[in-house]
Amino acid sequence: MTAGFRFEVDDVGYLSSPVGVTALAEVAGFALTDATRIADITALRGRFGTRTPALVETVLLRRRAAAKLAELPEASRWLFTDEALQQASAAPVARHRAHRIAAAAPGAVVHDVTCSVGTELAALSELIDRVLGSDLDPVRLAMARYNVGNDVDCVVRADALAPVSRGTVVLADPGRRGGGRRRFDPADYQPALDRLLEVYRDRDMVVKVAPGIDFEKIRQLGFDGEIEVTSWRASVREACLWSPGLAGPGVRRRAVSLDRGEQITDAEPDDCDVRPAGRWLIDPDGAVVRAGLVRQYGARHGLWQLDPEIAYLSGDELPDGVRGFEVLETLAYSEKRLRQALAARDCGALEILVRGVRDVQADPDALRRRLRLRGTQALSVVITRIGTGAAARAIAFVCRPSR
Repeated sequence: MTAGFRFEVDDVGYLSSPVGVTALAEVAGFALTDATRIADITALRGRFGTRTPALVETVLLRRRAAAKLAELPEASRWLFTDEALQQASAAPVARHRAHRIAAAAPGAVVHDVTCSVGTELAALSELIDRVLGSDLDPVRLAMARYNVGNDVDCVVRADALAPVSRGTVVLADPGRRGGGRRRFDPADYQPALDRLLEVYRDRDMVVKVAPGIDFEKIRQLGFDGEIEVTSWRASVREACLWSPGLAGPGVRRRAVSLDRGEQITDAEPDDCDVRPAGRWLIDPDGAVVRAGLVRQYGARHGLWQLDPEIAYLSGDELPDGVRGFEVLETLAYSEKRLRQALAARDCGALEILVRGVRDVQADPDALRRRLRLRGTQALSVVITRIGTGAAARAIAFVCRPSR
C-alpha cells in the first residue's frame, strides 16, 4: 500500500527520467483498485522493487487529478504529492484567475511565490509572457520544474516571506493543510496570511484563501481590497483576495459561478423585496451565498427573498439556466405533516434542502429515513425558517424540481 507515501527529490528525478516515464506507463496499465491493489503491487514489486511505491502513488494521483486538471496542457503526465493535489485549484478556477490578472495588469511579470507543483504557473503561462515561480519545498519545486518545463521563465527555491523579485504582481497560495488536516485560522497558514499581506503591501497581490474564512478577520488584518468567492461544478471551491490595484472599481465582494459564466458584485443594486413564496423557489449558487450577495443576485434576476436573513429566493419566473423548485404545497413544518403531504403525492425519492432549521440541517438524511417514503414520484422539499425571535416559524415547501 502507498497511502501517505512521502516523495523525496530522488523519487522526482527517477519519475521524470526516461526510465521512470516508461515505468509509469507500464504501471498505469494495472487496475490498482481496492480489489486488485494488493496483487497488483505484489506483481509490481517484482518488476520495480523499491521504486514501486513512488510509481503506484504517482499513477493513483494522476487518476485523481484527471477531472480537476484535465484542461491544463499535458497535466496527464504531471507529478504530484497528495497534499499538493488536494490544495491545487481546479483548472477552470486557475484559468479564471489568470484571465483576471492578465486583464487587470497587462504586460506585468507575475510571480507565484508559493508555486507548489505548478498548477497556477501552467494557467498563467497560457496568457502571460513572463511568469516566475518559487517555493520552499524542494520536492514540489522539482515537480514544478518538470511539470511546466520551459513555459515559465524560472522556478527557484525561496521563502515567500523573503521576496526575490521586484515590481512583480504576486500570487500566493499559503498552505492550508498539514499532516492531513485543514488549517482554518489564517494565522496558521504557511506562511501566515498577516505576514504575507505585510511583506507585499506595496505590490499588486492575489492570495488564495479557504472559502470558509471569516471575512471580518481579513478586514481586521488591514486588507481593503476585493474578496472573490468562486464556484465550479455546483461547489464553492475557494475565496481569493485581490489587492485594490487589481480589484474591480468599487468592488469589495464578488461571486463567480464558472458553471454559468456569471459574476456578481456588491457594487450592483440590492433592491430585493421580502415577500411570500411565488411559483418558484431558487437556492442561489453557493458562491453568491458565501459572498453575501443574495440580494444583488435577486435584484438582477427579478427575484425576492422569503426572509431577510435567509438565502432562499423566490419568483414567478425561473431565470434562464437556473435550477429551481416549483412550489406545490406550503405547510407549517413538522415531520408528521410533511410525511402526510409526501405520502399524498406518492413520493418515493426526496431531495431535502434546508436552511435556518438546525435540527433538520444537522442531518437531513436522518429525516429522509424517518419519513419512510414508499411512493413512485421524485420530489423536493425546501425547509426554512421565516421570521426571527418569538415570531420565527419553520416552513416546508413541497416542490417539483425543474430538473
